[in-house]
Amino acid sequence: MSEEREYFDFGQRSIEEQQSLLTHTWCDQCQQADLGMVNPQEYQQFGIRFVEGECKVCGEAVFTELSDDEF
Repeated sequence: MSEEREYFDFGQRSIEEQQSLLTHTWCDQCQQADLGMVNPQEYQQFGIRFVEGECKVCGEAVFTELSDDEF
């Protein structure tokens, strides 16, 4: 498992899947769920796939770990 990030094209996901991943988030800074994410980047690191972006409310980094059935 590599420490380096391997990036994937988030835009290749269906619109429905993109919207779901961008909507169902948790922001540690705001301490609230489903505030939304902007500027998503999808990558794999240490054998785990993530979508990372910025909280729509505060701009802090938010991460979603994807399960095997999501990729």
